[in-house]
Amino acid sequence: MWAKFKPYIISIAIALAVGGLGTFLIRNNLYLYAIIDKPAFSPPAFLFPIVWTILYVLMGISSARIWLQRDIHAYEAMDSLLSYALQLTLNFFWPIIFFNMRTFLFAFIWIVVLWASILKMVFKFSVLDKTAAYLNIPYVLWVTFAGYLNFMIYLLN
Repeated sequence: MWAKFKPYIISIAIALAVGGLGTFLIRNNLYLYAIIDKPAFSPPAFLFPIVWTILYVLMGISSARIWLQRDIHAYEAMDSLLSYALQLTLNFFWPIIFFNMRTFLFAFIWIVVLWASILKMVFKFSVLDKTAAYLNIPYVLWVTFAGYLNFMIYLLN
């Protein structure tokens, strides 16, 4: 039984650990969201950890599905997982740039690069496993919205 769920548990744990470490590193600067000028459609601060937890779980499930393809499509699976690792790394650094460095324009440029890397990952996932790709659609949509928020925060501040 464990063997069947092991890739999923490990993959979800990795994604949540990346998100958790990122949050830990910005914990002293999260108040920034409360004091900066934000656009009208800004969600309340309590919503972010809920949404990100769901997104990291979906990312973990999708990456596990790709990992399970490695015996059949070794090169494509590893190439897809490298794209996953790249976007996860970019994702990790965005809040540090935004909250700790407070460089809103640079954070916006970073999130555009992150968004492009997510699209590349989704495309690569879709070649191997359509479900793995579809699991990342909420992530693409949320990062698109986050990009809008980031750009508006840059303009307003």
